[in-house]
Amino acid sequence: MVRTLLVRGLLLGLLAGLIAGGFAFAFGEPGVDSAIALEEAHAAQEAPGHDHGEEALVGRPGQKAGLFLATGLYGLAVGGIFALVYAGLRGRVGPRSDGGLALAAAGTAFVAVILVPFVKYPANPPAVGDPETINSRTLLYVVTILVGLAATAIAVATARRVTAGPWARWGAAVAAFLVPVIAAWTLLPAVNEVPEGFPATLLWEFRLASLGTQLVFWAAFGALFGWACDRAARRAVTAVSPG
Repeated sequence: MVRTLLVRGLLLGLLAGLIAGGFAFAFGEPGVDSAIALEEAHAAQEAPGHDHGEEALVGRPGQKAGLFLATGLYGLAVGGIFALVYAGLRGRVGPRSDGGLALAAAGTAFVAVILVPFVKYPANPPAVGDPETINSRTLLYVVTILVGLAATAIAVATARRVTAGPWARWGAAVAAFLVPVIAAWTLLPAVNEVPEGFPATLLWEFRLASLGTQLVFWAAFGALFGWACDRAARRAVTAVSPG
């Protein structure tokens, strides 16, 4: 069963990654082009006559093609990990139906791994961010992911302990999730390296496209994985039914 789920997760993760890549290509790449143009214009003002286009190891057409490779590989990796986690959760927590569990797990993963760090440290386009701080910014982002995962585990454990009813259970779980998350948002240092004069509209559109790409991936993957699990469950029931 675990092997079947792993193969399913890998294949559907790849498909969802390509779907997300299509969204990123349509809605995110125009913003990247605009940000790169701003960066090159700013560099040209600082060093007139220097051809900054020669510094790029991979041109924009290659980068755009590589976008689908990146999102596909991301989908493969996430799909495999998700399938293993799903195998451990199945029959132990969450909805009883396989499809419902897949959707709930995908939605929870999006909130814990994507939304929690995004709220504190949203994505920035090219020309935004100091290269010298990339290690510290990466570390802070990883910390927020760990906080989101820990908060999810605390929320699940809290929900399993509350027996007063569904509303009390959900309320306790949400509170248990939000307390460590809000504490982390408050205590972790802010990172604001947006240069003065950078277009606010371009920044906002890029961040929305970045978050939207992740939302499309997790929605597509959760729906596909859930559909495949429900379909497999129905086939299993049909196979063992008499007649």
